Amino acid sequence: MRHFGHVSPAVREHLFHQQPAEFTLASPARVLSAALGATLYSPATRPRLADDIRKQAARGVVSMVICLEDSISDGDVTAGEENLVRHFADLDREAADGGSELPLLFIRVRLPEQIPDLVARLGASVRHLAGFVLPKFTEERGVAFLDAVARAESASGQRLFAMPVLESPELLHLETRPLALAGIARTVDKYRDRVLALRLGVTDFCSAYGLRRTPDMTAYDVQIVAGVIADVVNVLSRADGTGFTVTGPVWEYFRHQERKFKPQLRRSPFLDGQAEELRTALIEHDLDGLLREIELDRANGLLGKTCIHPAHVTPVHALSVVSHEEFSDAQDILRPERGGGGVMRSAYTNKMNEVKPHRAWAERTMLRAEVFGVAREDVGFVDLLTAGLSG
Repeated sequence: MRHFGHVSPAVREHLFHQQPAEFTLASPARVLSAALGATLYSPATRPRLADDIRKQAARGVVSMVICLEDSISDGDVTAGEENLVRHFADLDREAADGGSELPLLFIRVRLPEQIPDLVARLGASVRHLAGFVLPKFTEERGVAFLDAVARAESASGQRLFAMPVLESPELLHLETRPLALAGIARTVDKYRDRVLALRLGVTDFCSAYGLRRTPDMTAYDVQIVAGVIADVVNVLSRADGTGFTVTGPVWEYFRHQERKFKPQLRRSPFLDGQAEELRTALIEHDLDGLLREIELDRANGLLGKTCIHPAHVTPVHALSVVSHEEFSDAQDILRPERGGGGVMRSAYTNKMNEVKPHRAWAERTMLRAEVFGVAREDVGFVDLLTAGLSG
């Protein structure tokens, strides 16, 4: 699979200076963690789950979570498990007949004991499973979850990753946050080879205070949430080799609501051709706020995003592509002859590139360029968005 793989080769050739690389379930963890992109959540009770997975893969989704936790009621867990196992078998049968490639598939469980049980019930179809999403992750809960993933991997022979969700009240409350973060850091470091990424449960953070952001506001406008995100990145996503990929919070909106504030999308990037129609459609579906939040995610050190609607996937991927300017700067900074440091004017002659301070940024940018590609010099996010939506 690859990002923008649902777009024709001719269109990709037009869009990309460096095309997104192909990757598989067997790719190195560093590649998969960067390549998650928009991770689309789906309730495990969906009656046509296998068809939904295949349909979303054909539309450019590369990672999905089949959810047995908050997206279904307590009384539907058993039925959800049975449905999930049945549809994984369906996917496995089609794969054996040469079916299309599947996204990275994860299961969000409620309890550690579900993990080995589900892996055993999946049987041969476990080969399509990338791992598990672990809810309300703390040091105390996390060890049991991660041990369960390790046991399931050993029993099945299938490499299984974990994606803890950071959403507990202990992490939110100011008086317990330092200890909670330190405990989480100890736990994920112990299982470093197994933890693919850390996910932020911002909806649960807001719930603890009876808050809900509007479509006009990003997570960063809710100061309590912004403070938690900053502290999580500070402790758990450092660029010194100890950090993990941290993914962006979910965007909850996908239908038009009455606006209190002006749209956040400037007209100028949409002036060519029919792009103004695209701008109108994005605003009508409250996606201008999503676009701004994606940009703020990246500015704050987050990569990828939790999504609950297919309409959110292409904007995340379009804004994850590395611009030609970013790529040029990163290449200059990482040239072998720059190993001693120094300062240079960028090739675009609009900024200073300082080799030592900007090196970690450049390395992360090159990894993002590997999985999302590099846009041609004259290609902007509107072009990528249009191509991704049209498929």
